[in-house]
Amino acid sequence: MNIRCRVVLLWVGLWLLSGVSEAQILHYPAQPERTDAPRLLIHGALDPPLIAPVLEDFHRRQPHIDLTYRNLTTLEIHRAFLADEGEKNADVVMSSAMPWQYQLANHGYARALDDKAAREWPRWARWRRELFGITFEPVVIVYRRELVEHFGKVANHGDLLRLLEDERDALRGRVVTYDPAQSGAGYTYAVEEARLSPRYWELVTALGGVRADLVGTTGEMLKGLASGRYLIGYNLLGSYAQDFTRTHPELEIVVPNDYALIMQRLVFLSRSANNPAAGQRFIGYLLSETGQGVIGQNTPLGTVHPAFEGPGSAVALRERLGEALRPIRLGPGLLATLDHLKREALLDRWEREFQRAKVGRDPHAYTREQP
Repeated sequence: MNIRCRVVLLWVGLWLLSGVSEAQILHYPAQPERTDAPRLLIHGALDPPLIAPVLEDFHRRQPHIDLTYRNLTTLEIHRAFLADEGEKNADVVMSSAMPWQYQLANHGYARALDDKAAREWPRWARWRRELFGITFEPVVIVYRRELVEHFGKVANHGDLLRLLEDERDALRGRVVTYDPAQSGAGYTYAVEEARLSPRYWELVTALGGVRADLVGTTGEMLKGLASGRYLIGYNLLGSYAQDFTRTHPELEIVVPNDYALIMQRLVFLSRSANNPAAGQRFIGYLLSETGQGVIGQNTPLGTVHPAFEGPGSAVALRERLGEALRPIRLGPGLLATLDHLKREALLDRWEREFQRAKVGRDPHAYTREQP
């Protein structure tokens, strides 16, 4: 094995957070190995199999940089950054928790990049020159193929609502979605859909009517769908679903044709980076045609760069779905999702609507515990 591409995958105790036992680390040593090599630390909420092709290609091009990637949850990334552990603090922060990333940049924690790639990045995918959306990932519906055999196709939110209402008994306990109280992604999607669709709350009531399971990650949903526990999952992250379904042909992905939320993974260079030059070089790579090409060809994440028009790219999805695409806006509106009172109000309504269909029907109706 070429030593420059050597990857050490370690399971180690997470040194920043109490109550969290493990973190995944990918380490690409500098070549030739030396004690004075520039060290680049990246914190990312992206599973190693998905980000590894990007890191490997960057390291092949910049072998003199000692590169470490720590895979954390979105909440761990946010807390770890605010903990400000000096040398342990990340140089580059990459997360799908768009409101938290925007909040950090808006509060002055991100360093502006003044290069051609940053200046020319699409305006809809950046905030000033400090925060950059590097992927284009639809939020999708996933179902087992036998669902179609019994109930017909589900192409959009209206189809899903009718299915849940018409087949309540058949689907009871066979549907899964995010719990917005325990998932930052699930909460963000709930906020966006409540703005977008006048029938969103009907859909939440219908999910409650079939006693949908509420979980914290797309991975949990996919695992339950593959095992046959669930027949249909709502609001899964499309990139993870696409990667998973390659080895699970019994599952089908649907990008809703009425409206489809688009999530972006946002990256910034920390203002307190220990190695800002190496961090800027990495972000420049992510924004380049080269880096975006690796994302588009070797991962299911979807490209932003306008030069790419293949499957999964922003250009291709816009051509196919047009105005149905609803990218989550990168701007001050994201901060509203972090307001404590607004959060509590939305979660309270979500709980009421979810329970509404069961009122008067089941004296032992399930009640979700609040965190």
